[in-house]
Amino acid sequence: MNHLESSFAGKNSFWRYFVMFIAVFLASNIIGGIPLFIAVIIKTISDPQITARLADNPNDLGLLGFDPNVGLIMMLIPFMVGLLAFILLIKPLNQRSLQSVINGTSAVRWSRFFISALVWLIISAIYLIVYYKLDPLNFELNNTTRTLIILSVISVIFIPFQAAFEEVLFRGYLMQGFAVLFRNRWLPLAFTSILFGLMHSLNPEVKDFGFLIMMPQYILFGLIFGIITILDDGIEAAMGAHTANNIFLCIMITNESSALQTPALYEQLKVFPWIEGGALLVSGIIFIVVLKIIFKWKNFSLLFGKIEAPGNVIQVS
Repeated sequence: MNHLESSFAGKNSFWRYFVMFIAVFLASNIIGGIPLFIAVIIKTISDPQITARLADNPNDLGLLGFDPNVGLIMMLIPFMVGLLAFILLIKPLNQRSLQSVINGTSAVRWSRFFISALVWLIISAIYLIVYYKLDPLNFELNNTTRTLIILSVISVIFIPFQAAFEEVLFRGYLMQGFAVLFRNRWLPLAFTSILFGLMHSLNPEVKDFGFLIMMPQYILFGLIFGIITILDDGIEAAMGAHTANNIFLCIMITNESSALQTPALYEQLKVFPWIEGGALLVSGIIFIVVLKIIFKWKNFSLLFGKIEAPGNVIQVS
């Protein structure tokens, strides 16, 4: 085992994790938000009412007169900045490398990333086809123009940075930090999943459907990605699934409550959160079982095992 055990190396005082979390949050939201801030200022000069309309729907950058694909890029820039900030800070702050956060070794297992992404895409496609067959009136063809091709290219290029940022921060860095603190796997899994859910508490879906209704779904996503991180001893599979999920949603289906407003192929007219949550639970179980078979994970008891600091590791605060 390497991923969580490697967290004992380097400097692991609580304040270092707190500083890292705050630093990447500020970098992504302040520095990463500069392009959007400039655009809002320019637009407000000609239309003073734009800020009020944006406050009602902050994810609809079409209010600024942007092409939706340009708006998508501007919404993804903060994640890229946050990831860059993390990469620059991990060495001076924790005396560790980015690779150690990914899987505790010196190499990234890209095959894990792509296999996981493919499996998640297949499951997502099957789910959408079944859902469409059962309730075709709830879906409307939204975009068949060449902008869909542009959207696909943008999604494939930029979405991986967004997914990588969230996985590196939660299933990588914070899960390792909690592993040092608790010396087991299930508490880091639980805490990072809850924090992952809370990070999405400002999403428009939460505003539209309610905090208590949407939080279980976000936390469930965190649990799925966290479980495969522990079982696969690294975050590559989680990054692959996360990337595939967001690319699929950006290209294939959108709704008026979606956090990423894109000119997707289909628009879902009504969203039923409890049905979506139940489908996610079933999809997640299938996904984990399929990966268990492909990657030949031994058993699930690892999720509840203790973590011991390697004997050759010297902890530094």
